[in-house]
This record gives sequence, C-alpha cells and structure tokens, in this order.
Amino acid sequence: MELDYVRLHGAGNRILIVDSRERDAHPPADDELRRLSDASTGPGFDQLMWVTSPQGGGLDAAYRIFNADGSEVEQCGNGVRCVAWMLARESGRDGTLRLESPAGVVEARIESDGRITVSMGAPEFEPSRIPFIAGNRADRYLLSVDGADYDVSVLSMGNPHCVMQVADARSAEVARLGPLVERHERFPERVNVGFMAIRGRKAIDLRVYERGVGETLACGTGACAAVVAGQRLGQLDDPVTVSLPGGQLMVSWRGDAEPVWLTGNAELISEGKIDL
Repeated sequence: MELDYVRLHGAGNRILIVDSRERDAHPPADDELRRLSDASTGPGFDQLMWVTSPQGGGLDAAYRIFNADGSEVEQCGNGVRCVAWMLARESGRDGTLRLESPAGVVEARIESDGRITVSMGAPEFEPSRIPFIAGNRADRYLLSVDGADYDVSVLSMGNPHCVMQVADARSAEVARLGPLVERHERFPERVNVGFMAIRGRKAIDLRVYERGVGETLACGTGACAAVVAGQRLGQLDDPVTVSLPGGQLMVSWRGDAEPVWLTGNAELISEGKIDL
C-alpha cells in the first residue's frame, strides 16, 4: 500500500511523517521500521510520526510515535512540531492546532517568524509515574553507574528523562554513559539521558542519548526536561535557550502544574510516497 510521507528535521532531529488519515493502514512491524530508519535501506529517520484521524472532537489530527529501533514511545517534541508544519501547510492556515498524542492532547501554533511553538504538557515528578524506582520523590537522586555515583534529575515529559549535569557538553561521556543509564535497572521502561551544561541563567548546552535511538542531533522533550530540572534546582530562569548539536530550541516553563512550551524550527527535507 502506498502512503504519502513527508521527511523533515527539527533542529537536526530527523522526522519521517507517514499520513494514514485517508487509508485503513497500520504501522509497519518492528523489522520494517528498523529498515526504514536506516538511510541505506529506507528514507532514514530518528522518529516516525504515524498520523491518523483523531478520535475526539475539536482535534486536527492524531499521531503515534516510533523510534528507529521499532519501539513505540509516548511523546516527541520535535516530531510534534513537524506534524504541525505539515498540517499548517496542508490547510493554509496559521493559528493553533490541537493534536491527539499518546500522552494526551497537545497544542501547536505557528509563530510569525515561521517557528512552531508546542505545549508539551506539565512535567511529572512522581517516581512511579515516570517510571523510576525510588523511595521518595526528590529534585535530585543518586544514581550508581559503572562503579561511580552521579547526581541526576528524573522526570517525565510524557516520556521518561534522566538529566545529568556536566561541565562541558562537548566532552561529556555520552557514548559510554548514555546506553548504561538508558537501560539502568531503576528505569523499568528505559530512559532518555540528557547531558546538560549550564552557560548562564537563560542558556544551556545539551546532548541527548535517546531511548531506542542513541544520540541524536536534537531532542525536544529532552530540552524541556533539562530546563525544568535546572529551574527546579534554582539554576535557570525563564525562558531558556537550549543549544543542541543540531540547532537551538527555546523552552519556557512557569512552574508547578503549568505546561512546558517548546519553540523551534521544522524544515522540509523531502516528500513523496512510500510502499508499506
């Protein structure tokens, strides 16, 4: 079956959108997803956004999210922006879009400069809901990894995140620590791992080792998680510019149960039809 696809990137994060709204189609199996994610055998992607018709009223579309290893996940901030870009181009209208995601309804709006701002929902800190194995809720936890102890922040942005502070993101041991923390026994559903270097009250550098993908050029929910972690520790103000290997994102959070707002670009790479 042939389906339309659009391939974009958000700050370097490669997103493949497959539009199944007009067809009775199901997402590919794990092995097919892995083949499609590899640029040598398919279009290549970090995340695939499978767009469907929404179930609820007042919604523009729904989506599911699959990582390059075939695993299905709950949220993808860069992917949401790319889906919003596609829908805005299709409808020819600006304003606010409401999208149904596995983590709940999210809102996206097209800014006057072409960037896209997405409401990523409120962060979750309760360990059992992240999920993370811990005795009590805290702003920082001690995590033992490969014989060393690390102070980390742990929260969910619809998907689980562990944020580690480093002196310099460029020299952070992402390749070594990333996979060890991702599959640490205290994270029952694995975890995304952020390596954050604070450069000022409103600026951080960040690298992210994504669950089921590895290190990517950008991670939207990872940027949100890092900023929230820094703000809860009193180290960051609002808003914060997040510099990732693939570009910059802006994150704003007013605390407590307020949603986190993520702003960034979405740029077209290619489009066409894909046989699934």
